[in-house]
Amino acid sequence: MPLNKRRLLAAAALAGIAPMARAAPALRIGLIASYTGVYADYGRQFDAGVALYLAGQGGRIAGRPVEIVRRDTGGPAPDAARRLAQELAVRERVDLLAGLDFSPNAYAVAPVATQARLPTLVMNASSSGITASSPYLARVSFTVQQVSAPMARWMLGNGQREAYLVVADYAPGADALAAFRQAFEAGGGRIAGELRTPLQNLDFAAYVQRIRDARPQAVFFFFPSGVMPTAFLKAWRERGMAQAGIGLYATGEATDDSYLDATGDLALGLVTSHHYSYAHPSAMNRRFVQAFEARFGNTLRPSYFAVAAYDALAAIDLALRRTGGDAGGERFMEALKGLAFESPRGPIEIDAATRDIVQTVYIRRTERVDGRLVNVEFDRFERVKDPGR
Repeated sequence: MPLNKRRLLAAAALAGIAPMARAAPALRIGLIASYTGVYADYGRQFDAGVALYLAGQGGRIAGRPVEIVRRDTGGPAPDAARRLAQELAVRERVDLLAGLDFSPNAYAVAPVATQARLPTLVMNASSSGITASSPYLARVSFTVQQVSAPMARWMLGNGQREAYLVVADYAPGADALAAFRQAFEAGGGRIAGELRTPLQNLDFAAYVQRIRDARPQAVFFFFPSGVMPTAFLKAWRERGMAQAGIGLYATGEATDDSYLDATGDLALGLVTSHHYSYAHPSAMNRRFVQAFEARFGNTLRPSYFAVAAYDALAAIDLALRRTGGDAGGERFMEALKGLAFESPRGPIEIDAATRDIVQTVYIRRTERVDGRLVNVEFDRFERVKDPGR
C-alpha cells in the first residue's frame, strides 16, 4: 500500500473515522391495492399501516431504507392485478410484493410470483386456497373460513339451531358459506336456506323478503367490507326483521371499524366474528391506536386492513433478520415459516406447512362506548387455523 494512503487510513482510525462503507440498497416493496373507486379506503388503510410501522423503525427494515411502489387496481380486477404485478417484477424490479385486497386479484398475481420467485405478502385477500396457489405467497391477514366456522360454533352454543345463509357470490363468499355450513351441521344445526348475491349488489329488498318468508331462527351473512353490509343492514331494518324475531349474525366485515361510523345505528347490537377490533383491549393495541391517531387524526379509524399492513412489514423485518438481509425467494419464504410475534390484534403465527395465518378469532358485539360505535369483544377462539387447509 502506498505510504500516503497508509498514513491517511491511520489518521482516520486515530480520529475515530471509519472508511466510508457502501450504503445498504433500498428494499423495494410493490404494493398492489385499491386506491380509487368505492374500495379506495382499502389502499388508504394499507398505506397507513405501512407508514406507522416504518415511522417506528426510522424508515428502515432490517437496516435497509424502504421504498414503497404503489399500484392501483381500483377494486376486484384480476387482469389488472396480474399486469401490475408483472410490471413491478420486471420493470420496477421490486424485492417483494404485498397488498392484494381482493381474492381474485391475489389468485391472478400468484403465477407471476411463482415465475419471478418473488416473495408476496397477502395483506387481506381471504379465500382459503390463496397460499396454495404459489409457494411464494404467505398471508398475514385472515381467511373467511377461519372467522366463519367459529361463529357457527358460537351460535350453536348460544341456542341457535337453525340458520339461513347469505353471502356475496365470489370465492370468499363461497368459503364463508362452506365453513359455516360444515361447522353448523356438524354441531347439530340445520341450514334453512342460502342465497348468493352478486358482488357489489346494493339492492337487498327482494333477498330480505325471501328470508322473511322462510322465517328462519337466525341469519348468518358475509359481504366484503364497505357499502354492501350497510345496504343489507338497511334493508333488514326496513323489512322489520328484528321485530319478526329473526336473529342476525355476520363476520366482522359487516362492522369494519373503518366504515362503522358511516353505518351508524344500523349496526348496533350486531354480533360478529373477526380477528381485530379497534377496541381490542391489549396494551399493544392501545399504543397502536394512539400512534395511529397522533399521525392521522380521528377521521381515519384503524381497521383490520391497517393492522395487516403493519404486521406484514413486521413479518418482513423479522424474516430479513433471519436471512441476514437476503430477500431472495427461497430463503425469504423459508424464514417466514413458523414466524410468530405479537400484533395489535393479539398473538399471530405463520403456519410452517401452509404459510397461512394462525390467530385468535373474537366474538364481538357492536356497542356505543363513550359516544362512538365500537366492536366490543366478549368471547374468543384461540389459535384458529383455516379449517379448509
